[in-house]
Formats: sequence, structure tokens, C-alpha cells
Amino acid sequence: MSLNSFGHLFRVTTWGESHGPALGATVDGCPPGVTLTEGMIQQWLDRRKPGQNRFTTQRREPDAVRILSGVYEARTTGTPIQLMIENEDQRSKDYGNISQTFRPGHADITYHQKYGLRDPRGGGRSSARETAARVAAGGVAREVLKGLAPGIEIQGYMVQMGRLKVDPDRFDSAEVERNPFWCPDAAMAAIWAEHLDELRKDGNSVGAVIEVVARKVPAGIGAPIYGKLDADLAAAMMSINAVKGVEIGAGMLAAELTGVENADELRMGPGGPEFLSNHAGGILGGISTGQEIVCRFAVKPTSSILTPRRSVTIGGTETDVVTKGRHDPCVGIRAVPVGEAMMACVILDHILLDRGQTGGIRGRIGG
Repeated sequence: MSLNSFGHLFRVTTWGESHGPALGATVDGCPPGVTLTEGMIQQWLDRRKPGQNRFTTQRREPDAVRILSGVYEARTTGTPIQLMIENEDQRSKDYGNISQTFRPGHADITYHQKYGLRDPRGGGRSSARETAARVAAGGVAREVLKGLAPGIEIQGYMVQMGRLKVDPDRFDSAEVERNPFWCPDAAMAAIWAEHLDELRKDGNSVGAVIEVVARKVPAGIGAPIYGKLDADLAAAMMSINAVKGVEIGAGMLAAELTGVENADELRMGPGGPEFLSNHAGGILGGISTGQEIVCRFAVKPTSSILTPRRSVTIGGTETDVVTKGRHDPCVGIRAVPVGEAMMACVILDHILLDRGQTGGIRGRIGG
């Protein structure tokens, strides 16, 4: 069972644990001849790595990626690319007091119920540390996309922390890179900073909503029914540790709209048909429309907190749990580069699938 892999033609398998010697990804299906170096991948890992500011875990990991196979003289060979990231700042002793106890809201209990044992050191495979491997794979996908669809742009940002949402009227795409929250609203970023400082002092955590947009994706990517682009996007985002909900376009809000409000009307423009709105999030019938692809996902609060929570031990004894160690008070912050990576991998996978099925043939509209 390949339950640690995702993708169809561009296939990624992640491996390793939070407190093991290393973690990484095997990327299979990458076309040959793509220029690829460790530095090209490292730039994306540097955006995700921990310890960069007071709002994330203080675990100090360089997240330095090594390419072990699949690349010769800085060009992909078409064979599996093995990526490795060594763990250098594990403090497994921090988890000694919970080795026999389940953290409420954490996958500790379900891993034990399924496998009969678990790795309590940082959560093992259920740790957000696993996402470093996804970001590395996403770095490979971005380099391939530059050649196959060079106009594509992928950008993620946080739009909500707890109950505090960005103001759409203050949305500034350039602001995303200027604050530690990847927030497109400078005023809200300042409010989030104060809010998160208070939560950290109280030994608490908070959830978040991240939006990822892919611009200039060609129309016609994806397939009907069981090969839907939005279905694979939803699965990819939901597979990220701590994610509990995914939306495409209007998402859940679509249930509140009428047909008149929801329909993305059309007019002919100089380059062909143009949509007058984008409630569909750039995907209709599982196939891209050529508009911006818009995906949002909700990340739950970090379950490892200093506030005592009621739980039970493996032996069935009732107890209270306090989780020591270094944890993200809002794991959604570092989930932004992860969401971007998953978007890149899924878009590339579907571009390759489309090339295999249609050869890039498109139906004409208008003269």
C-alpha cells in the first residue's frame, strides 16, 4: 500500500520522522533535462524552516536539502530524485512525560489504536516536520513548471487567525513578504502579533485559514468525475498535518448564494471568453477555466500546549496533560509555504496528465 505517496505522473513519496536522523522525499516522474540544483530547492525550504521569529517553534533546523539521485550535472535525468533533509536539533527528552499519555486533539491516540504503538517524540509522522519534505518536492515541481507553463504564479498567504480576518479592502499582495505571518493586510498583521503574543504567554495556541492562488494556469487542465483538478487539490491540502477543512472558490459560501449570484457570467474579450467573476475558483467540472485557481484550507490549533488538558494513559488511567517542548503557537504560519508546494505539485501533475491524454489540443471559442 503506497499510503505515503501522492500524485499520478508526478509522484511524491515522503519518508522520515520528526525526531529521526533525517526525513525527505522521493520524487518520481520528473521529466528529464530540467535544470535543478540544491539551491533552487533550498530557497523554498528557507521560507518554511522553524525558528525564524518568535511566532514559530524555536527548534533550530537549517533544513538543508541534499539531492542524492536523479540529477546529473545540474539537470534531471528522468529517474527518481531522492531528497534528504537531516534533523539536527531534536530534543526527544521533552516528550518523555507523554510517552504513555495521549495529547487531546493530537493523532497520538489514533496512531496507537491503528498500529498498537507510536513514536511520541514530536509525533513521528504526524508531526508538521514532515511537511519539509513536501516543500522540497514542491521546489522540484516549480522548476519543471517554469519550462512547461512559464507564466504560472503560485502565492499563498494567511487570511485568518482565530476569529481575526484580513480586510479584503486592504489586501496587498506585496505585503505578504513583509511580515512573519504571510499576511496581505499590514494592519491585521500587527493585530495578529499582539494576539499571538498573548496566547503564547497563556500557554495556548490558535488556528488559521490559508489561501493559495495559482495564476495563469492554462484552461483545460484536469479531467471529469474521478480525475478532477479540484478533487486532487482538496486531497493534497487535506493531507497536510493539522488541516481540517478545504474550500475551492466560494467554497461553503456557495450554499448561501442563489444561482444568479453564483454564476460566473461570460463575455467575449480580445483574447477570447472572459469570466466576470470567479465563484468557481478557476475550476468547473474538475477542469481549469484559465482564471485564478483559488484554494483555502483551515488549520486547527496546535494540540501541544502548556495549558493542562484532561486525557488518559495507555493503561486507561485518567490524567492531565501538559506538553513541554518547542511548538508553533499558530502552525498556520508555516503552513503557507506547504500549501504553495502542494499546489505546485498538483498543478504540474495535471499538466503532465493532460499532455498524455490530449497532447495539448484545445477547443476553439469564437473566431
